[in-house]
Amino acid sequence: MFFHTKELQYQARPERPDPLYAKKLQEVLGGQFGEMTVMMSYLFQGWNCRGPQKYKDMLLDIGTEEIAHVEMLSVMIARLLEGAPVSAQEDVIGSNPAVAAAVGGTDMRDAIFAGMNPQHAIVSGGGAQPKDSMGVPWNGAFVAASGNLLADFRFNLMAESQGNLQVGRLYNMTQDTGVRDMLSFNLARDIMHQNQWAAAIEDLKTDGLEGFIVPGTMPLDRVRMDQAHTFWNLSAGVDSQQGRWASGPTPDGLGQFQYLAEPQPLTTDQGEAPIPDPRLHGTAKQPTPAAAATSGPNPVTGDGASGVLGTVVKTLTGNS
Repeated sequence: MFFHTKELQYQARPERPDPLYAKKLQEVLGGQFGEMTVMMSYLFQGWNCRGPQKYKDMLLDIGTEEIAHVEMLSVMIARLLEGAPVSAQEDVIGSNPAVAAAVGGTDMRDAIFAGMNPQHAIVSGGGAQPKDSMGVPWNGAFVAASGNLLADFRFNLMAESQGNLQVGRLYNMTQDTGVRDMLSFNLARDIMHQNQWAAAIEDLKTDGLEGFIVPGTMPLDRVRMDQAHTFWNLSAGVDSQQGRWASGPTPDGLGQFQYLAEPQPLTTDQGEAPIPDPRLHGTAKQPTPAAAATSGPNPVTGDGASGVLGTVVKTLTGNS
């Protein structure tokens, strides 16, 4: 059960309308690493969780918080679109030559056309959309909910890192203290969530549910372990040998890193594809004659007609 409280988790009050910035803010709402993605990922991970209750509750706690973040961003975008006076855009463009060049010069007709998202007015009536900053619809394929908590928590840590990086960049793209106020809250919560997922990964290990490898339940006698800790240097030079991944104990605790400075193929197999199936009409290595059908009806055979087509032709022509 979900219960909606009318108050936002944190205020979303811009100083003034700014439809150009509203378009940018769409990225952290409906982009690949936006709030919609983490919201849906955490909720589905929670609903699908078969592990201990503490993990399920934690996932649904943060998933519910992300619903609040989607709401905050939607409200902020709507308020940035409020009225959208041309004078406000003139101020933005006139004070920043880079912005003026990006949106097509100082002519406001060009600026509004090039800089704003016209769907904010045409489609959503001055409201936020489940899309990114380029107007590409949010995609459910962004969601990660694998059923393996270690794999999912690693994804969650990455997603929070990417999302917070984008919020930090957006913070520097506005001078609006109201927008910055809300973004400062988002930055803080994403820092918490990065810490949260790192701590949750540690808890999985402490509880003995997961180790380092995903999946941890795969029998190692089914794995080519002689290749499990070998780094292949596939760049010119050996600069990569300086990294922690090139020597010393591996994080999984199962071996030592080995560095192959000049790796060679482990097989003579050159990966040649099989001969094309003649029914698929692919291009073969040698000239190939047309293949006669060996099964199934043919509409026309030889110098006459057969099947349904033949019946139609004979009826129309009067031939028997």
